[in-house]
Amino acid sequence: MAVAGLCRRFSGVLHLKAATWGTPVASPWRAVFADLHRNGWKVTLLPPCALFHASLSRHGLEEFFDDPKNWGKPKVKSGDSWTVEQLRGKSSEDLHKLWYVLLKERNMLLTLEQEAKRQTVPMPSPERLDKVKESMERMDLVIKEREDALRLLQTGQEKERPGEWRHDFLGRIFWYTFREWPIPWYMNTRHKKKRFYYLQNVKPFLRLKLEKYLHRQVRKRELEKKKWEVLQQKFPHLAAKS
Repeated sequence: MAVAGLCRRFSGVLHLKAATWGTPVASPWRAVFADLHRNGWKVTLLPPCALFHASLSRHGLEEFFDDPKNWGKPKVKSGDSWTVEQLRGKSSEDLHKLWYVLLKERNMLLTLEQEAKRQTVPMPSPERLDKVKESMERMDLVIKEREDALRLLQTGQEKERPGEWRHDFLGRIFWYTFREWPIPWYMNTRHKKKRFYYLQNVKPFLRLKLEKYLHRQVRKRELEKKKWEVLQQKFPHLAAKS
């Protein structure tokens, strides 16, 4: 019985709301639309929508392909890559815009490279992709330099996470990054197991390791010198010009 009474109350509320919604509500815009319709004006109501595109609305998937003027050409003219000095002279906003321009160019060149592989034909001017990659790497370097300079000015630390150079148990030097621990270091058994020092009997092996590295460097220079001498014997005219 309680459930039936609750259902009757709910149905009554629905009938009341339906009757309220069915009553016409006077709107000031209705008279304006009626006057425009009588005068012969055509009124079109647009749906409330907002379009967002990272590129121009008249372009689509065509941006993943090269300019149609360059289709079929074995070589395409292109400029040089961006240097670090040029990128350092630009503002952060310009670097942000240039990054997306290079990103779109890189996607286009990667699509062109994949299509050339599919058709088993050489890619026209493949050096363009290398120039774009070098420009993006240099831009990343410039942005990192600015972040390090700002961090050094604000906190006095050049690294994003502070640390120091330490030795392991074999005497090798590595960069140890500081991290937060929930307990002090002298109570942390896991941290106390790490040995940031080496024993005295490791020093002879460190000396041998240094000698091995120096011998490799000397051997590398000797091989380069011999290679250059062989090239001079094979091409004496080039050696005379140089």
